[in-house]
Amino acid sequence: MELIETFKVYKKYSDYVVQQSRSNLTKGNKNVSKELYNSIKSEVKISSQRAVISFFMLEYGNYQDKGVQGKTSSLKAPNSPYKFGSGKGKKGGLTNAILPWVKARGIQFKDRESGKFLSYKSTAFLITRSIYHKGIKETRFFSKPYEEGYKKYITEEADEALSVDVDRYIKNIKLWKK
Repeated sequence: MELIETFKVYKKYSDYVVQQSRSNLTKGNKNVSKELYNSIKSEVKISSQRAVISFFMLEYGNYQDKGVQGKTSSLKAPNSPYKFGSGKGKKGGLTNAILPWVKARGIQFKDRESGKFLSYKSTAFLITRSIYHKGIKETRFFSKPYEEGYKKYITEEADEALSVDVDRYIKNIKLWKK
């Protein structure tokens, strides 16, 4: 049985989630290098027995979406499954990500005493230390469109599409039997 109409609805849903997630990154000023933006993709596979919608993005997209609890404070992301200092993450991952981010944005702190700009590396270290202790606030750039799209497309439209596909299948069986 071909689920043509069901596939169309699932594809609309997956396209909606990708488009809205990318839009949320841009609106939230979280799109400096466009790496995360460009990594957000979806795939819809439908067989006669099941339908699978898969979403893909760089790993750090999960941290941006759900936030990360800090080592000493969880105020920014109290419900996040991620926490700095848990020993589960890649060692030095945050540090390696912050330096290019600081350079891309041209962020340099000033030394209080001398008034001179700190190096990008020193600025990145200070930002990394703050993030490590305080955490990363959740953005829900992906979760929100995922949930809203599910209600709109899967809950409301998918049943109707499946009904159309089943009706077509039954009519085709009747034609074959004649």
